[in-house]
Amino acid sequence: MNLPDLKILRALQQDASRSIADLAEVVSLSSNAVWKRLRRLEAEGYVERRVAVLDRRKLGLPVTVFVSVRTDQHSQRWAEEFAAAVGEVEEVVEFYRMAGDVDYLLKIVCADIDDYDRIYRKIIAAVPLRDVSASFAMEQLKYTTELPLSRIGERRS
Repeated sequence: MNLPDLKILRALQQDASRSIADLAEVVSLSSNAVWKRLRRLEAEGYVERRVAVLDRRKLGLPVTVFVSVRTDQHSQRWAEEFAAAVGEVEEVVEFYRMAGDVDYLLKIVCADIDDYDRIYRKIIAAVPLRDVSASFAMEQLKYTTELPLSRIGERRS
């Protein structure tokens, strides 16, 4: 990964709505060169998609819940059913299969405790689970969608 490409990616992470002309100014290249680089970065999968980051509080979703799931079921069929069921719950914004004591970790955004309970009931009805434990975030101390790019070139050298 070369420096101009990293600069383009960094600029897009900060504001995906930037114009090609603005990106060209940031990376000190012509608009045509930036356009070609951006198309290549997209084709190679470095840019998965461009999105808007919304204010969840203004949308009535102030509560963040981290849900740990443990199961005794480890068959492929069960895992697929669980993933499909969780995938249909739009309030689940992140979903991971874990190593260690917890089998799955979910990040849920919702309106309040009652809203979380509705989501919880939907999840536990989908497949058999051994344990579901919820932790409610009290305060968000850091949040970013930007990936750390500053040392990418160093690691690939």
